[in-house]
Amino acid sequence: MRKSIVRSMKSIDIRYQRIGDAKRFVEILSHPDFVSFPAKPKSVEEEKRFLRKNREKRNSGSEYNFSITWDGHVVGAVGVKIDRHRKYIGEIGYFVDREYWGRGIAPAAVRLIEKFAFDHLQLKRIEIVTLRTNRASRRVAEKCGYRHEGIQRGKLVLNGKYLDACLFAKTAKETS
Repeated sequence: MRKSIVRSMKSIDIRYQRIGDAKRFVEILSHPDFVSFPAKPKSVEEEKRFLRKNREKRNSGSEYNFSITWDGHVVGAVGVKIDRHRKYIGEIGYFVDREYWGRGIAPAAVRLIEKFAFDHLQLKRIEIVTLRTNRASRRVAEKCGYRHEGIQRGKLVLNGKYLDACLFAKTAKETS
């Protein structure tokens, strides 16, 4: 059995995503209450195709995707995508199963991937972009010490609509 990449004190771990996580991710993302995340895989096979690309993305240094586990059970995902033009900047994205909302899982996972990104990837700046209307996701960024830098008009596409987003950021200097 492989060990987790990073371990937290609250029995929340992150580990590289596996093909076997596909069914769980489809269950989470296809729930009707899950409206603020743009990825909606149509099938387990579609999600497996996405997950098969993770090793290539890691090897190219473009993206690092992890499953969030709570006592060994997959409850969400978190990842960091590296800016193509500014390799010292990454953007964190995350989602958590609605049954686990309000338990501090998303902030814990963000802190874990942040540590990975600053320490292992040597990033100098991390951004979190949330829908302006997603209060819970904005709260996660704030709890983790990210500063609100502004509104990005028409930044995100959800259900064919271009929506405003909030930009949050933290620099490596702020973690010292």
